[in-house]
Amino acid sequence: MTDQDVRRDTLARHLRARIGIDAVDISRRRRVEYSSDASNYRVLPEAVVFPRTDEDVAAVLEVARAEGTVLTPRGGGTSVAGNAVGPGIVVDFSRYMTGIADIDPQRRTVRVQPGVVLSDLQRRAREHGLRFGPDPSTQNRCTLGGMIGNNACGPHAIAWGRTSDRVRELRIIDGTGANRRLADSLDAVPGLPEFTARSLAVLRTDLGRFERQASGYGLEHLLPERGGSVAGSFVGAEGTCGVLLEAEVELVELPPATLLVVLGYPDLAAAADDIAAVVSVAPVAVEGIDARLVDMVRAHGRRVPDLPRGNGWLFVELAGENTAATHAVARTLCAAAGALDTRIIEDPRAAAALWRIRADGAGLAGRTRDGEPAWPGWEDAAVPPARLGAYLRDFEELTREHKVDGLLYGHIGDGCIHVRLDLPIATAPERFRAFLTDAAHLVVGHGGSLSGEHGDGRARSELLEIMYSAEVRAVFAGYKALFDPANILNPGVLVDPRPLDADLRLVGLPPLPRADGFAFGGDAGDLSTAVHRCVGVGKCRADTRAVGGFMCPSYLATADEKDTTRGRARVLQEVVRGELDWSAPAVAESLDLCLSCRACGTDCPAGVDMATYKSETLYRRYRRRLRPRDHYTLGMLPRWLSGATRVPRLINALAGAGTLRRLGMRAAGVDPRRGVPELAPRPFRRIWRRESENQQVTEANATTVMLWVDTFTNAFDPEIALAAVRLLNSLGYRVVVPRRPVCCGLTWISTGQLDGARARLRATLGALEAHVRAGGLVVGLEPSCTAALRADLPELLPSDPRSAPVAAAVRTLAEFLTAHPDWQPPSRPGLSMVVQPHCHHYSVLGFEADRRIFAQMGVKVTEVAGCCGLAGNFGMQKGHYEISAAVAANGILPAIDGAGPDAVVVADGFSCRTQAAHLAARQGRHLAQILLEDS
Repeated sequence: MTDQDVRRDTLARHLRARIGIDAVDISRRRRVEYSSDASNYRVLPEAVVFPRTDEDVAAVLEVARAEGTVLTPRGGGTSVAGNAVGPGIVVDFSRYMTGIADIDPQRRTVRVQPGVVLSDLQRRAREHGLRFGPDPSTQNRCTLGGMIGNNACGPHAIAWGRTSDRVRELRIIDGTGANRRLADSLDAVPGLPEFTARSLAVLRTDLGRFERQASGYGLEHLLPERGGSVAGSFVGAEGTCGVLLEAEVELVELPPATLLVVLGYPDLAAAADDIAAVVSVAPVAVEGIDARLVDMVRAHGRRVPDLPRGNGWLFVELAGENTAATHAVARTLCAAAGALDTRIIEDPRAAAALWRIRADGAGLAGRTRDGEPAWPGWEDAAVPPARLGAYLRDFEELTREHKVDGLLYGHIGDGCIHVRLDLPIATAPERFRAFLTDAAHLVVGHGGSLSGEHGDGRARSELLEIMYSAEVRAVFAGYKALFDPANILNPGVLVDPRPLDADLRLVGLPPLPRADGFAFGGDAGDLSTAVHRCVGVGKCRADTRAVGGFMCPSYLATADEKDTTRGRARVLQEVVRGELDWSAPAVAESLDLCLSCRACGTDCPAGVDMATYKSETLYRRYRRRLRPRDHYTLGMLPRWLSGATRVPRLINALAGAGTLRRLGMRAAGVDPRRGVPELAPRPFRRIWRRESENQQVTEANATTVMLWVDTFTNAFDPEIALAAVRLLNSLGYRVVVPRRPVCCGLTWISTGQLDGARARLRATLGALEAHVRAGGLVVGLEPSCTAALRADLPELLPSDPRSAPVAAAVRTLAEFLTAHPDWQPPSRPGLSMVVQPHCHHYSVLGFEADRRIFAQMGVKVTEVAGCCGLAGNFGMQKGHYEISAAVAANGILPAIDGAGPDAVVVADGFSCRTQAAHLAARQGRHLAQILLEDS
């Protein structure tokens, strides 16, 4: 045990004695999860603490002072500049301190604890016709404490102000352990009146020159002409002066009517030149988007509503007393603006889709147009709006000189621009320093600020010497000393800063040997590059049910950072750094509750695919080694089903014997509380041998389509395949199936048995290739198996020339049917459905074709947002039952209950139907059955 280990154990013992055992974690895995935020920096803390009360926070600070360690407050961990990482104690307020006191509609105020997520506050405030004005793009996972730490703004700051404009009172504990109530009295902090009097000249001349001057401390709020707000001065202090306990914030009224206008310009600089005309109509938001960012959205397969002509756009939100008045302002704006083209967006869904592009900007901009990783560091500069066009042109020249590239977007109306750049942090950190230094000189030359809302953190605090004189920086140091004279609160930020190129996460990565696993074609064949896709934007922490996403269902059940895509990525980043072994307990713990739903591949704006990383990790850990029992049972299930389908009655009888079933399931590594799905009396392939010659096809030269009958459909639900055959026959197609049983290898993939998966996929290619080469299509019925053919096949057999054509020929049943020009689904306007999209259907294949079918049928649809919780082998494995049920309780179960007993449960996935049958006692139907029954 090292001296550092001894000190860490001592620290944990003292913390646990004060606030409880469960509130303190010093495990390697936990410290890794909190070693970074959404920035480029990696700093391993000594301990992570989850306080429940103000008293807990006070106790943690007391222990920190006594032990001589430092403390960093943290909310959602979405800080982009390295504001929320530190080497001592990291205090996570987002776990328990999430209270929202009663909203006062008359005063338009609310009191909140620091861990409250902004979108939760907005939902509560909306009930009273109110909202919190500032709304950063991370609002569905960022906390109010973090917003106060960074002085967050967002698109609507142009109308409703920054966080500092909406804070009325703060309760804090400062670095001395003193409880302070900060409002509009300088006397709240000893020495502050005298400090302010001495510093008046600096406060008036150097600070608060324009709205987005966020770098340094916001001490202009101390000026008497600005209200003498101590609370306002504390906002933006980035946790360096005190730890927030509670905040009273001011709310604004929701406008009765809003409308989005999109203005097109030759480029973003030209759009910035037109900002005076745009703001003259008093918009509530003005956001700028570069064409290359829109192209990136399309490259991710997302539909973008039609935009006006141009290569740079302004999204201008207008508000008014009614729709007619707002439309009148919109027409005035379109006439006054110097745009190439304009468009008033009438459809709220189209407007929401456009705003989603902006909200996902941080993640989408994590890749350049050439596919290179792009990083923060200079993502938040701001200049006075009148200077923005000139600044953008100079900035473009600077990026050319430094040979870097990035996608621009941001708060054009406020002069704040966001961009991530392909800076060579890993290979040439000196170029990172050189660019940031030159960029700082450039923005200061335009009268601007290093930061417009993200704060300075570890990325820019060192550069404050370029922006501010020694006198100003001495005033900053004096302000911090009033609150934290011993410098225990978030040291290295703002005052006495760490070097901007210290503690970079990407520096020092060793070469990672290939292991013949996945190709990682989108990441230059490198797993290290792939896991570093995660830049920490934290969308995986959001309650995606509110917006129809699927990502991180286990996190929604546990509310533990361990179970986010980000938390898992941080652990795998340690593995590729060589700091953790593939077989380390921390790695197993991190990946254990990943359902391999693949939703992160779609919902994560950075394109992190944790299911693939998990499979690769299991492959590297267990290759040529003894595996867990369930890898041999569930992971090789198609092999065992091949024999079981020969004697289905015997297997069903054995599975129905309670004691024998439980013993067998325990021996197989399966939770005995699960039922054993009943095998069909005759598998599909046996039925097909008799019926294949009796297809009802009228045309002699009918087009042939291949039906991919997967293991699960064949063994358990042959009636689904028969329904699909009859549907396809009714359209004039002759159906064929592969002559011999073949498998997509899905269960081998999910358990990391990639060599076995490749063997099965090669056999599959042999069975499908001739049909595909002749121009035929392959229709899949089980979404997970269909997705494996489309996505995993090219990744596991990238050099096989048959892989790409076969993958491209694979269709879901809905895709195939909706592409047929003469097919129309039956009309059933009285039918009510609960539709559970399979996770892989949602994330890999796309569910739009299915939605179109349901819309054409006229049925009432309750579409479940989120995973069913069974997720293939996950919910069957021992130790996962409770989480599987909890995930179901967040999605499919309340949807079924809410729809009533007459609603039809529609689920193409075998696992989804199994979960519904087991936990809700409802039998699910496949789309093929629904369409056949009603045709």
